[in-house]
Amino acid sequence: MTGFPGHGGRALVPWPKLWRWVLATSLVTMITLTLPGNSHACPPRCECSAQLRSVSCQRRRLTNIPEGIPTETRLLDLSKNRLRWVQAGDLAPYPRLEEVDFSENLISTLEPNAFSTLQSLKVLKLRGNQLKLVPMGAFAKLGNLTSLDLSENKMVILLDYTFQDLKSLKHLEVGDNDLVYISHKAFSGLLGLEDLTIERCNLTSISGQTLSYLRSLVTLRLRHLSITALEDQNFRKLSNLRGLDIDHWPYLEYISPLSFQGLDLHWLSITNTNITSVPSSSFKNLAHLTHLNLSYNPITTLEPWAFKDLLRLKELIMVSTGLMTVEPHALGGLRQIRVLNFSSNDLQTLEEGSFHSVNSLETLRVDGNPLMCDCRLLWILQRRKTLNFDGRVPVCAGPVEVQGVSLSSFTDSALFDHFTCQKPKIRNRKLQQMIAREGQPVSFLCRAEGDPPPSIVWISPQRRRITTKSSGRIIVHPSGTLEIRYAQLTDSGTYICIASNAGGNDTYFATLTVRGQPLDAASAFFLNRSLYSSEFFNDTNLNSTRVFLKFTFDLTTILVSTAMGCITFLGVVLFCFLLLFVWSRGRGQRRNNFTVEYSFRKSEPVTGSSSGGTRKFNMKMI
Repeated sequence: MTGFPGHGGRALVPWPKLWRWVLATSLVTMITLTLPGNSHACPPRCECSAQLRSVSCQRRRLTNIPEGIPTETRLLDLSKNRLRWVQAGDLAPYPRLEEVDFSENLISTLEPNAFSTLQSLKVLKLRGNQLKLVPMGAFAKLGNLTSLDLSENKMVILLDYTFQDLKSLKHLEVGDNDLVYISHKAFSGLLGLEDLTIERCNLTSISGQTLSYLRSLVTLRLRHLSITALEDQNFRKLSNLRGLDIDHWPYLEYISPLSFQGLDLHWLSITNTNITSVPSSSFKNLAHLTHLNLSYNPITTLEPWAFKDLLRLKELIMVSTGLMTVEPHALGGLRQIRVLNFSSNDLQTLEEGSFHSVNSLETLRVDGNPLMCDCRLLWILQRRKTLNFDGRVPVCAGPVEVQGVSLSSFTDSALFDHFTCQKPKIRNRKLQQMIAREGQPVSFLCRAEGDPPPSIVWISPQRRRITTKSSGRIIVHPSGTLEIRYAQLTDSGTYICIASNAGGNDTYFATLTVRGQPLDAASAFFLNRSLYSSEFFNDTNLNSTRVFLKFTFDLTTILVSTAMGCITFLGVVLFCFLLLFVWSRGRGQRRNNFTVEYSFRKSEPVTGSSSGGTRKFNMKMI
């Protein structure tokens, strides 16, 4: 049959061609309907992707899992709805699911075996719900699950064996909960866990036994917690841990020297805590640490050799700590340091003597500090073309003539005009020789001038350094004066005052001779009176130092006194034994008289008979 012209002279479509078009359309429709993933229609108000095999029902105000989800679905997004629970069997019709997102719903109940039919499930998101407790068995049979997010719920406790069947889990989020306690066996079964985050909880301690089941853990993040101290061996069983993040612990003031024992960390971040000094003793076992972040802690001073055990450290970050002083050799031992960030602090200078070596340094951030541009910063100026300031070139805060000038603006010829130092010079070099009695206070003056102002250090006769930070009986005042509050015999000798700055140093010598107290009666009386005098026990008068006077005893005197006492004691004992012996010999005998025969000495005249000058006389014993 052929077509014929219609109204207006237009030709109609021939019938054979029309039938072929209808047949082709029907065939395409049938093929489309038989494709995998399209055996059922997409749920109402949801978006489906046949190519990704995904169903997204986000923000649809759903109160139940919708019907009509294709059985071949692999990705199901039900986030931001009004679901209140997940029951066993709700997801049973979709065994091929690999990722399920229940985030930001109202779920308060997970029944045991709620996901047990999802053998292929790899990612499960339950963030932002109302869960208060996860019952044992809620995640049963999820042997292939690799990521689980339970953050931003209302959980107060993690029970034993909560994650027992999650042997393949690698990432776990339990932050932003009301956790007050994690049971000792809560993490039992997590043999493959590599990443754990615990944050914004009410935990006051972290048990080493709880973490001991996480033998494969690589990264641990502990943030926004109320823990006051890191105790010994908190992480002792985490031999595979490589990164530890401790952030926003406002009550943390103490880190035990053995806190990180057993760890082989590569990076460590301790930020926003209340520690006031670098926990150097805790770093002793971290020989492989390469990155350290101590930002936002109230650390004002870096002591000498603060990082001496971190031989492989390459990056050190201390931003906004209020750092004011970097002592000489503070960075000693850091042979491989490449990145140093001291930005936004109160540093006036950073001397080359603080480093083990500046040759390895590649990036330096000291912007945001009130830097004094003098010779102490000359080493930075000389390397300003090779050092990377990360786009933040330091600016001079003084002296006045260079205030506000960036370090990159100086020419080579201007370096020696502004970046110069004056070598220290001790003003009064008159030799001080003092003789003092034991117990008297002694002081030596040492005034020095230079640019920048030099620091004063005294060396004792025992070669001990005495600085303004020293405490005890011997101290150094900020003016440089050495004060010995109570002189002892061992203080005798030569004291050396060393005034030093970046321009050099100057030395000065002073001698002290301490003599012992006399032992005559008048001196002994004075010492006894002084010993109990209130002025020696007044803490205010002695700058909180209590002084006890002591008497000096000669060794000879002690030996003679001991010998005399022993001889007297032995003589009395011997006399008593002699009396007892004589009394026992005469006991029971009636004879009270005995004859004593007496012979004259040769020098005496001999009279009488031929008896050889011998006389006898009787004595009566009473």
